[in-house]
Amino acid sequence: MTGPVTGPEERDPLLDEVRKHQARRAAWLQDGEASVARRLAQIGVLGWIIVAPMLAGVFLGRWLDRWFETGLFWTAPLLMVGLGLGGWFAWRWMGSA
Repeated sequence: MTGPVTGPEERDPLLDEVRKHQARRAAWLQDGEASVARRLAQIGVLGWIIVAPMLAGVFLGRWLDRWFETGLFWTAPLLMVGLGLGGWFAWRWMGSA
């Protein structure tokens, strides 16, 4: 015996995307176009979302390098980890905006 029969509309990713598009369009029609100040604020936030983890990686790396006297052994990789995290955070933020 099989489980309950579900219609194709419950599983179809295309229909999910169409519903999301309709919701975004309805929100845009209700709210209108975002102002220039709002767009600039979004760009500023996006920049800090990327830069803040990179700076944290540099500061942690420099502290570890001074502690272990290793030159740039920790700073360079932690900078790259911070860049990766910042890119991931930005990607997530742009997906939710």
